[in-house]
Amino acid sequence: MKTATAPSSTTYKGSSATAAHLSVSADRNIATAAHFGGVLGCIPAAVIYYLYRGRGPFTEQESREALDFTLLPTLVLAISIMLSNIPAIGWIFGLIAALAWTYLAISALVAGIKVTRGNPYQYKGNTRLFSKLTRRGK
Repeated sequence: MKTATAPSSTTYKGSSATAAHLSVSADRNIATAAHFGGVLGCIPAAVIYYLYRGRGPFTEQESREALDFTLLPTLVLAISIMLSNIPAIGWIFGLIAALAWTYLAISALVAGIKVTRGNPYQYKGNTRLFSKLTRRGK
């Protein structure tokens, strides 16, 4: 039969309530992932922005840029895919969805390559929709 033992005198340390800042290489790698994630739409950039803002200035800047750019094409894609089920004219929306995704994917890959080198990137024709929407709420 086991007997109860007294608690040890070791002190346990908890984790910090605030997340640690990113190293320079981690900052660049996560910022690159935000742009390359644009191939999948706006969700990867949004997740990276919300998880890492305030932890790395380059990641915050570039993930917001990626989110600003990818939000509108992602909405166009989603709406076009839904409307592509309409008989007789659905093929037009299917074509719009294919063209929107191609534009989104190529732009995201170009941006990811530039950011991998440590250079900030600004998309041409960026509507800054996310920034406009968040500004309106304040």
